[in-house]
Amino acid sequence: MVKNRAVQALSIVALSLSVAMSFAHAESPRNIQDRGKAMLRDAEDMVMHGGMGDGKAIVHHCGEVAKHAGAILKSLPLTDEHGKDAVPHLQEAIKQCQRVAAMGDKVDPGASLNPAAKARAAVREAVTHLAAMKDNGA
Repeated sequence: MVKNRAVQALSIVALSLSVAMSFAHAESPRNIQDRGKAMLRDAEDMVMHGGMGDGKAIVHHCGEVAKHAGAILKSLPLTDEHGKDAVPHLQEAIKQCQRVAAMGDKVDPGASLNPAAKARAAVREAVTHLAAMKDNGA
């Protein structure tokens, strides 16, 4: 079980790095900002559930945060400086959520709350940068 989680975590790392480097097709800033808002809601819910001791919910919401962050990384326009500024924060959120996933839902929720809070902080910073994006025909 631990070996499967390690393999899964490594595959998530590889996927997130390839997604971050590809910037394949840019979406409109409004769509990216909407994804950012959804990601922030999941990040807030993740930490809220952590405070209530619900380890399963922490893992679930952190997985959703990582999905949103990966989708945003994939769709960021190459030309927007604010989008570029959000990249390291999105990558940090993914990294911290991978830590949460590696711990699983069977550990004390207090143990997974630290990386969850770090992921939330990274999400907040990323959303700040994404909110500053302007529609320049992308």
